[in-house]
Formats: sequence, C-alpha cells, structure tokens
Amino acid sequence: MIIEVKVPVLPESVTEATLMTWNKKVGDFVQREENLIDLETDKVVLELPAPESGVLVEILQENGATVTQEQVIAKIDTSAKASDAKTSDSKPAETEKPATTSNAKASSAPLMPAAAKLAAEQGLTPEQIQGSGRDGRVLKEDLVKNTPTTSSATASNKTFSSVSVQAPAIQIDGDRPEQRVPMSRLRQRVAQRLLQSQAENAILTTFNEVNMQPVMDLRARYKEQFEKEHGVRLGFMSFFVKAAIAAMKKYPIVNASIDGEDIVYHGYFDIGIAVGSPRGLVVPILRNADQMSLADIEKQIAEFAVKAKDGKLALEDLTGGTFSITNGGTFGSMMSTPIINPPQAAILGMHATKMRAVVEDGQIVARPMMYLALSYDHRLIDGREAVLTLVAIKNALEDPSRLILDL
Repeated sequence: MIIEVKVPVLPESVTEATLMTWNKKVGDFVQREENLIDLETDKVVLELPAPESGVLVEILQENGATVTQEQVIAKIDTSAKASDAKTSDSKPAETEKPATTSNAKASSAPLMPAAAKLAAEQGLTPEQIQGSGRDGRVLKEDLVKNTPTTSSATASNKTFSSVSVQAPAIQIDGDRPEQRVPMSRLRQRVAQRLLQSQAENAILTTFNEVNMQPVMDLRARYKEQFEKEHGVRLGFMSFFVKAAIAAMKKYPIVNASIDGEDIVYHGYFDIGIAVGSPRGLVVPILRNADQMSLADIEKQIAEFAVKAKDGKLALEDLTGGTFSITNGGTFGSMMSTPIINPPQAAILGMHATKMRAVVEDGQIVARPMMYLALSYDHRLIDGREAVLTLVAIKNALEDPSRLILDL
C-alpha cells in the first residue's frame, strides 16, 4: 500500500518551513518513526518521522524546498520488505546491520540506521543506550542524550561559550573565491527582528561598571556544596537574573512594553537568555523567573543549552519574554550596545570581566571589573529610570546580601 508523507501541522504563527537534508534516498527501507528529514521554520527545527515502515518510493520535494503544513512531500510503499530496498549506494543497507555480532546478541532492541552510525563513532554498544523509540528502538536522539558532554556541569558552560557553526565549504576557483548560500529561516527571522527593533524603537544605551569580586567570592565559597546539593554548577548568570528582577521590581517600567498607544505593565518576569546554537542566536525564556531559586535558574539554563545545541528548542521555549540578558563577554567583548528584542523595552548586556585598577578609599587597587550596558526604548523608559535600574543591578551584584534582604 502506498501512503503519503505529509508536512506536520506547524506551530502557531508559523506558515511554512524549509526542507533541510533527506536522511533517506528513493529505494531505501525506512522504519516507522525513523526521522526522514528535518524541517526548519523561522523559530524551531521539527523532525518528520516516517508514518509507517516500508520502502521510500518517491520524494516529491527536494532539499531546500519551501513547504506548507499538510503538503505531501514523499511516498512510502508499506507492502515492500527491507529485502526489496536498494543494497548498493544506500546508507541504511550498510548501517541496518548491528555494529558487531556480539552487540547484536546483547541488545534486545534494534538500533536505527542513524543511531547505529553515531554509536559506532562514539564507541557505544546497544546495551549501553536506553531506546525511546517504538518497541524500545534506539534512535539518533538517544545517542545525543547519552553523549557524556551533556552533563549539567558541562551544559552550564556551553550556554555561554562559543558554539562552532560549520561554514559552508568554499569551492576554490581562481584567486578570489566566493560562494553564495541562502540564509536559513532562523537567520532571516533574526534579520527581520533586528531591523524591526532599530526602526520602531528609540534605542539608547546607558553604561556602568560592576566589581564582580563579591559574587566571585560567594560563588567560590559555596560552589562545591551548591553542586553537590542541587546537581548543577553555580554560575554567574543566575545572579544577574536575580539582580535584574530586583531592579525591575523597583522600576516596573523597564519590565513593561508598548502595545499600540498603551503601556502594558507585566506583573510577571519572563527573562530571555541569549544562547548561541549551531543555527544561530536564540533567546529561550525563563518563565516566572522571580519565583525561581538560583538552582532552578541554573538548571533551566543548562537545559536550554543542551536543547539549543541539539536543535530541540520548542516554540514555547522561545515565545514571549518581558526582558532579556545577553552575555558577549564570553567571546571577549569589553563593551557593546545590545539591541532590544521587541516587544520588550530593555535588554541587559554583560561583558568580559577583567582585572582593572580602581580607586577605593583613596587607594589604587586591582579588582575584577565588568562593564554593563542597558539598552532601552526611550519612548517608554526615561533616562532616569534606565540609569537607576542599572545602578540597582550594580548594587545588588556588589552586595549580594541585598537580594536576600530585598533591598
């Protein structure tokens, strides 16, 4: 029986998607729920699993095609057997076999082709992997989850470290090579949003500097106990989230937004955290961050880091937000003017912490200093509130006990 492979129902506000790379060729055998292709939208990447097992007999839309929900993009013959599939020039025929004879005997659940390839690369045996597919089948995603680098301690670092994005291979031809490649949907969306922000907001930026020594001392004192108790590293971002929330409670206009001719004051604090991913910059949201502990914040950020790396961020992870924080300091930035993420009215920029000479009590001393930048929409926020907000953030970080005492 021939069945149609259709584009799934897309998330709300998403009208079309781009087909990335087919994982199968015409004539290949596919297992039910095996990922056929990833679909890139302007917000998230979706997987398209095979609706039934069978032989892929027709691909109607090639890599890079723009498609809409419910559109037919391929056909599968469910009456065909694996033996009917191509055995030459076909990855599945090569990887469908167990990695070794001993592994085949030890594993009760089969590895899907993509999973088998990853398992071989990582030196893992089937019995070491918990399968999440139908009948316990081991999927590619299970290999990603079992990769050692996804521990909470490491993931916390990944959130704010550079993510390598593979540049397209340039075909050298002559002395001045060039290659034209289409923008990804995410990059197009980011470009549109940044232009929108610059065109519609009256953006100004105010700067200050903060002595990070108190937070560094507090972190050094409790980091081992904190990690043992909560299972996640104590980073710096949770302090900045808490300090920003404390400041916005004093100056609620910074947590507000403009809707037409109205000002919307938000009684909640949904904080966007800028995260690098292989697809580009994404800003997942810490919802009700004011109700989260430092440990809760660090765990959520670590989870976002892993999901961003694996392309698993869902639309709800990226929707909304009343204020954002971005950390260019991990890339070495000393100072910048971050762009507001509309419809938000402000964004906090963190930068590199450097030992600098400062004057304390008439003496020149060395302190770990960081420049802070607060970009704000001057249509809504006056300079006074912007400056006082940044001063409040600075004071909270230089004396973290203020966060406990609500000062």
